[in-house]
Amino acid sequence: MTDIIIATLALALVQIWLLPMSISMHNFAWLLSARDEPVETTVLQQRVERAKHNLQESLPVALALFLLALHQGVDISTTATYWLGLRIIYVPIYMAGGTYLRTAAWIGSVVCMVQMAIQLL
Repeated sequence: MTDIIIATLALALVQIWLLPMSISMHNFAWLLSARDEPVETTVLQQRVERAKHNLQESLPVALALFLLALHQGVDISTTATYWLGLRIIYVPIYMAGGTYLRTAAWIGSVVCMVQMAIQLL
């Protein structure tokens, strides 16, 4: 389970910080500023921001479930791995503008969280 937690935190690092920064390099001066003024963003940047916010909404729940599983000694690693895989594929699908596949990946990740919660009862 520890490896899944570390991989989830790596996903968070990439999706919340590295990916948005890397696609905003054309606004390098803005990245170094206090960011008081809005900056023009591309459609891709807007998608990455929305995907980032989506992860930030589900990440606390997933990490809480992972930690509860460790504490209770319940093996949810298979479902947690599916959750992580779905969250990983969610990002490039969203970046590409996919709708149905993106929604399917998101629903699948929510189902995984519900399934993990049920396993912990």
